[in-house]
Amino acid sequence: MTTPRYQNYTVFNELKNDADIVAAGDFGDEISAVRWRRDSYAHSRYDNPDHHTLSLYLTGGTGILREQGTVPLSGGGPGRVCVMPAHISSDWMVRGQVELFHLYIPVAAWDRAVVEVLDTDPARIELTEKTFWVDPAVEQMVRNVIVPLDWNAPADRLVMSSAGYGLLHHLLSNYTVQKPAVNGIRGGLSGAVRRRVIDYVSANLEQAITLDDLASVAGLSVFHFSRMFRTSLGEAPHQYVLRKRISQARSMLHDGDLALAEIAMACGFSSQAHLTTRFGHIVGVSPARYRQIVLDHAAMGHDVTAAPLWRFLPR
Repeated sequence: MTTPRYQNYTVFNELKNDADIVAAGDFGDEISAVRWRRDSYAHSRYDNPDHHTLSLYLTGGTGILREQGTVPLSGGGPGRVCVMPAHISSDWMVRGQVELFHLYIPVAAWDRAVVEVLDTDPARIELTEKTFWVDPAVEQMVRNVIVPLDWNAPADRLVMSSAGYGLLHHLLSNYTVQKPAVNGIRGGLSGAVRRRVIDYVSANLEQAITLDDLASVAGLSVFHFSRMFRTSLGEAPHQYVLRKRISQARSMLHDGDLALAEIAMACGFSSQAHLTTRFGHIVGVSPARYRQIVLDHAAMGHDVTAAPLWRFLPR
């Protein structure tokens, strides 16, 4: 069995013996995240980590101090952000309960992003250290997008990787010094590349599909692929893939013999409940209700597949 990447990181290995893992996952391009829960009175030292760390306090943390100089730095609490660059050691006094979200970014992945996004030498770009910072954009992304996801569900893996790259791009844009202008991407995917990506998605809906996978199929970097994909198709890759999963689920629901759990697995959802939640958000009714609508209107001679669903929904 392959060891999860997050287990290789310095900060993870410092915390693992004194904190509980609520959730953990690899987000693509070696970026990983762990959600921690801790209730202790202890000292922690992150000694010369070989990776960058973005930390968000989800709950608690008001008693945590950063031991820095003669006067410890206070100010922790829900919504506070810490940016801990690689190779900078830090000491922390933990006092009481805290729940944390950590994003771990290896230096190699960071350097690739600097070249691809900022189009400059990574040696010229320095990540700025922050302690107990307020950043609504980070908090919103983590709380509203990442935390609610099922980190082990294939259907959510693409959203996770998109969110991870979103946070990485946010750090590049807001927490670096000597930052040059970001070069925009002009134009979309070529016709051949677009077809190759679309065919790959259609053939692999039952599997986890990440941005890394799609960028590799396109022969582009993740960052360039994401922008060019949106330019070509008018939506983010994860939105497109989810829409295709739901479309396939709708088609399969026209066969009354298939169990909802079978349809969920065939479309890349982790469970029937996961399918029901995603389907309801997009279609407006549950899969079971949708199937009943199809059967009812088929009995009346209506072809639900030939018209927008809203025509057949109760008003």
